Amino acid sequence: MSNDNIFAEERKSEIVEYVNKYAKATVTELCDYFNVSPATIRNDLKDLAGAGLISRVHGGAIANISVNFEPKITEKRIQKTIEKRNIAHRALNYIHEGDSIALDAGSTTFELATLLNEFRDLTVVTFDLNIATWLDQNSNVNVILAGGPVRKGFHYITGNLAINTIRDLHVDTAFIASNGINVEKGLTTPKIDTANIKKILIDNARKVVLMADSAKLGSISFVKFADISDIDYFITDFNARQEDIKKFEEADVKVELVSTEN
Repeated sequence: MSNDNIFAEERKSEIVEYVNKYAKATVTELCDYFNVSPATIRNDLKDLAGAGLISRVHGGAIANISVNFEPKITEKRIQKTIEKRNIAHRALNYIHEGDSIALDAGSTTFELATLLNEFRDLTVVTFDLNIATWLDQNSNVNVILAGGPVRKGFHYITGNLAINTIRDLHVDTAFIASNGINVEKGLTTPKIDTANIKKILIDNARKVVLMADSAKLGSISFVKFADISDIDYFITDFNARQEDIKKFEEADVKVELVSTEN
């Protein structure tokens, strides 16, 4: 395979990633982003649409991923692992002895949980089975696990029983994950009952820390559970777009950026 073909395949792969990240893309913005001609982008989009990787629309392309899509926890664990670990280490700065905190379900919040084994006086509220199990086996923190049915394949508790468990629990800081983060549409997730739990965690926290790698920025999932103005701190990585960071800061959210390297 020639170098030109290798570069073309790399570009097509990055186009799919770009369209999936931002849900849609115009030919013009893809030309600017990849520094190639409109004819080249149109040919790429034709090939990618033929392969079923994107959908062509007038003037550009849209993602094939449904707003209801959510990767299972085993898939999430292997995505952006360095970024998640670095985000978790930065989030640790917001936890102190004597605190009560809430950990949302997710692979990034699980990374944070694995850093809590040195605490002696800490209470953790969660509905994530992996987080509760790890803390029970490897730390001295007090764990409160919401009850209810388990969402198969995702290892977290869901439904009204979980909501009733956490409704009256108030914490110092809630550490929140989100499938979709869009400065106009807010924070979104695929499932309504999960969104309701996240809302309560945010409402019952004195401070709210959003933990998410930059790949989530621009994405929109099915159900909105918060505006970006409901967040106090946002920890993400240096690949976040400056225009997105600026809009968070305009909403009085403190943004912290971490490295994408070890």
